[in-house]
Formats: sequence, structure tokens, C-alpha cells
Amino acid sequence: MEQAHTSAFVAVVGRPSAGKSTLMNTICGEKVAIVSPVPQTTRNTVRGILTRPDCQLVFLDTPGLHDSDKAMNKRLKDVAVKNLDEADMVLYVIDSTRAPGAEEEAIASLLVRFAEKTFAAVNKIDARESDVSKARLFLMEKLPGLKTFDISAEKGTGVDALVAALSLAAPVGPAYYPDDFYTDQEPVFRIAEIVREKVFLHTRDELPHAVYVDYVSHHMLDDGTLVYEGILVVERESQKGIVIGKGGAMIQQLREEAEKDLNDIFPYPVRLSLKVKVDPHWKRDEKLLKRLIQ
Repeated sequence: MEQAHTSAFVAVVGRPSAGKSTLMNTICGEKVAIVSPVPQTTRNTVRGILTRPDCQLVFLDTPGLHDSDKAMNKRLKDVAVKNLDEADMVLYVIDSTRAPGAEEEAIASLLVRFAEKTFAAVNKIDARESDVSKARLFLMEKLPGLKTFDISAEKGTGVDALVAALSLAAPVGPAYYPDDFYTDQEPVFRIAEIVREKVFLHTRDELPHAVYVDYVSHHMLDDGTLVYEGILVVERESQKGIVIGKGGAMIQQLREEAEKDLNDIFPYPVRLSLKVKVDPHWKRDEKLLKRLIQ
């Protein structure tokens, strides 16, 4: 008898910088989510798709769960919690290099009612400061009986065993996406995310969360090149100077590095046209946050 096809939507949750985006990129074999050392780099739910002959897993990389009353952080948390309710399974990524604290306890408390469908990945086991036993003890105390795997998302250690367990637990269902899809993100969204990643990597000490990429337009040239126009929005004039750099050096570097990555991702060349403007109130604009964070 032919084995029934299975499929599942898997919400990936954890503290900021736990390695959720790196893990999803490793599982999917492509760059789906942007990665940087800056906490809460992920603002939207990003879908990464793993398709095998007998199973399709759709990973929902959610914003890092972070306790804060700020409008932006509350919106990020709302998006993450919504995915927990709707997902078939939950993958809880815990950073073994950081001692569990109040934020980790809040996440564990949130996951109690989802425990039956939750798997845990103790990440960064290859790091010198890793303390796997402390992370596992925390999970045993807060979420006893949780199916737990020790992994290195960056190096891929233990990831195959984790994916095999998720595939085995997935319910019977169809493939929701074609075999060659590894994400369902629109090109303009992916472009903006790659640009934002470069900003984080090069200016994280000066303006880690004080910037977003506002899409303006895009068009295709006769030679097949996609031209994307966007605006980097910052909160202060001083930050505008940082992003532009002396003689425009920084924004040129951001553009060139982003274009290099994008040309590896897309089957056609991508050219960026980027400007910078100041909006001191953008992180308190509820309407804007709803548009940016979904």
C-alpha cells in the first residue's frame, strides 16, 4: 500500500536571536529569512518550504518573542502568538548559550497549552559557551515530556533527525506548494528584507531597530533586469547620515552587497535604487506597523 502524503504548517518560535531564521534556512536549503546578530531581525512571518516525495513542511519563522509594552514589540508578539494557534505543529528553538531567564519562562508558559504539538530544538550546541544540560533541565521543568533535539542550526548538526521527527508527526495532507518552491514570499518583500539585513549588519551599533524599507516601485528592463526603488526610513537626521555614509559610501556598500545576494537568489539581475528619509514617529504608527508586521 502506498504511504499517505503528509503535510504541516510548523510555527518556529523562541527568543530573539535564538537562531530561528538560521535553522529555517538550513532546513530549506536556501536563504529564506534574513539573519543578523541583531535581536528581532525577523518582523514578519516568513514561510520556508521543505518538500519531499512523501511530505511537505511549511515553516513559519515568527518574530522573536520579547516582553515589552512598546507598540512595535507588542505587534511582533501578536503575530507570533497568532501563528501558534493556527499551526499544525510548533518548533521551539532555545539558545543553549544563554541562561534561561524571564523571557524564556514567558515563552514556556505560553507554550504549555500547545505542548502536545510542540518540539524543542536546543540550538548552538557547537558554541564554546553552550550549556545543553541547563537548557534541557529548563525544558524538563517547564514543559515536561517535550520531544527535544540538540542541534547546531548553523552547521546542520542534528537537523536531519529533527526534520525526520517533524515529518513523521505531520498529519495526512496535500502539498500546498509546488515542488520547486522554498518560500512564497513576493519578490519585492524579499528584496526589502535583504536590504534591511545589510543595514542591520553594518549599522547595528548605531541604529539596530530604527530603520525600515519602504517600497516605492519596481519595473523590468528590456534586458530582464528588475529595478527596485525603495526608501530607507530612519528616526533621526543623525541616523540618516550613518546610513548614507561619508560621500555616500555606506549606502553604496549596502546596495552592492544586497544586489550580490539578490542576484544569487533570483533567476534575473536585480538593480537597487535606494534613498533615505527621516520619520521620527514611524515606530509608534499603528497603521504602519500593521502593514509592516504581518
